[in-house]
Amino acid sequence: MAKPLFKNYSYSFTKNEAKLLSNFCRTLLKQMSTDEKFYQDVRAFTTINEKLLSGEPEIKFTKEEKTKLTFRLKENLEAMKQQMKKGFFIRRWIYKSAHTQFANILEIYFKD
Repeated sequence: MAKPLFKNYSYSFTKNEAKLLSNFCRTLLKQMSTDEKFYQDVRAFTTINEKLLSGEPEIKFTKEEKTKLTFRLKENLEAMKQQMKKGFFIRRWIYKSAHTQFANILEIYFKD
């Protein structure tokens, strides 16, 4: 079976998924904007956030944007797992909800 030459980077997020990803991008931008070594990431996440906030039914990412978003989502899931292990009941409950939402987005849209 031949490998496809071009991949489709068009996604149709629900309103809630787009809002969650937009909040995620804004948080990343706040964290990375002060450091010069993250210039490429800041530029990529700025365009991702603009596309998510545009309200279009179908959002098209570049390969770079999709790769950076997938990588940061995976990192975020690992960090949430660590926080869930450390925390007590309320912290685990809050992180479990967010972890489930991000895991679903990663599984549905950004599965490799």
